Amino acid sequence: MASEQLKAVLKMLAGMVDLNTTSVEEMRSGMEAGLGAFPLPDDVRAQVEDGWPVPVEWISTPGCDDSRVLLYLHGGGYAVGSINTHRELVSRLARACGCRALLIDYRLGPEHRFPAALDDALACYSQLLDQAIAPDRIAIAGDSAGGGLTLATLLAAREAGLPMPAAAVGLSAWTDLSVSGDSITSRQEADPMLTGDQLRQFATWYLGEDGDPRNPLASPVFASLAGLPPLLLQVGSEEVLLDDTLRLADNARAAGVEVCVEQWDEMFHVWQALAAMLDEGQKAIDRIGEFLREKMG
Repeated sequence: MASEQLKAVLKMLAGMVDLNTTSVEEMRSGMEAGLGAFPLPDDVRAQVEDGWPVPVEWISTPGCDDSRVLLYLHGGGYAVGSINTHRELVSRLARACGCRALLIDYRLGPEHRFPAALDDALACYSQLLDQAIAPDRIAIAGDSAGGGLTLATLLAAREAGLPMPAAAVGLSAWTDLSVSGDSITSRQEADPMLTGDQLRQFATWYLGEDGDPRNPLASPVFASLAGLPPLLLQVGSEEVLLDDTLRLADNARAAGVEVCVEQWDEMFHVWQALAAMLDEGQKAIDRIGEFLREKMG
């Protein structure tokens, strides 16, 4: 039975999220107006830093361990989202993890096609290593497309011979740009945030008309996952991307990767981003904090 709090959030989403919107400009402005409106607590420090491949912002909270870094890759279908839309969520994650977070503005489609976003994420991870931050003190995380990009960054780092980070976290990760999971249809009526048609549009914006949605670096569900670090994957029971997480987890386990899957009852796509309004959002963030504190030492 949905709580009154959850009912209120779902009612709000029904009035805010237009599942029929097809303009990338409208989607971008809508996300900026929505998630970008959450204020930061007064004790959170957000600092822009030059000298990176793309715009970045360091997020830190009182008492954080500067030697540990969470590299965060925002969601938005590889076409929308920004530092501004995810700053508040990342501040909560940084506080829960007791570390500082690096939030990056990787390049977006359709202006910048695959593998632009992946190149940017890998370059930022590589720069963290170049700054003598120990890989076992780094974690990578992301939501939705950022969750898929998190896994793709691990795969690209493995191919490049870079050391793996301590762990990685996917929040409602989009791991299959071919949009072939059973939950795309079975959860269509329950998901207030996404549709299969929207996902196909995002995939086209990112890959182009002739791009291969089964490329493992675009769709990690089709990748060989051996050698990846421990993974925490959170997903809502009501979202169309449920099977993107469950299939990825099965493949990772088969490859010998340590995987923890948390399927949250009644939750929707990236409910953690609404932690300011929803207790389950903060509880999920606290679980991520527990996981990463253990894995990052």
